[in-house]
Amino acid sequence: MPSYCPTCEKFVERSEIEKGYEYEEGQYLLFTKQELEEVEPDSAKTMEIIQFVKAEEIDPVYFDASYYATPKEEGQLAYNLLLDAMRKTGYAGIAKVTMFGRENIVVIRGRDNGMTIHTMFYSHEVRASDVNISKDLKVKEAESKLATQLIESLAAPFKPEEFTDSYNEGLTKLIEAKAKGQKLTVVPRGKVAPVVDMMTALRASLSKTAAREPKKSLLKAVPNLKDKKERKAG
Repeated sequence: MPSYCPTCEKFVERSEIEKGYEYEEGQYLLFTKQELEEVEPDSAKTMEIIQFVKAEEIDPVYFDASYYATPKEEGQLAYNLLLDAMRKTGYAGIAKVTMFGRENIVVIRGRDNGMTIHTMFYSHEVRASDVNISKDLKVKEAESKLATQLIESLAAPFKPEEFTDSYNEGLTKLIEAKAKGQKLTVVPRGKVAPVVDMMTALRASLSKTAAREPKKSLLKAVPNLKDKKERKAG
């Protein structure tokens, strides 16, 4: 199947495509397949586990993409053995593997339904935080308690299936309505109230949280007086 070449602005056959490096505008160093294979690392053919680390020690900021790892038939025993050991110890494997034309550092993690491989950013690819927090900043006890109360009131087990892409759902409805020649009725958004001080914002959040709590039923269990009279009469 032909591929589109943005440089020449046309479709070309795969046999006509070569890999190269643009060292100046419009000037390329071209490489043959054999030349590229000569510089391929060992990780291009096999996955090498470098070390094991505690899974909770890995900062999620380094995670890139996730993939399921399944074994070939001849490797199922080794796969299950390693999976069982990682589950029991809480360790994850750090490995090197070449994917998509580059060598990646990956995390191999044991989960209930098998292993997952997470490609990771290298340390130089992770941008340092631009947020400067003053060391002299002191949190007041009342504010700390209120913030903790807010967190605890919204605390719940993590269930990813509960979160949905509302923007994508809205686009789907818009597409369906447009395809049928209908106009989608859009509910106007409410104005966002300006945030004042921290205490006011936290109190407002807590009051909204309390308002979402299920109301207790006004009905109460009471003894059946009819049955009570019949038992007394008997």
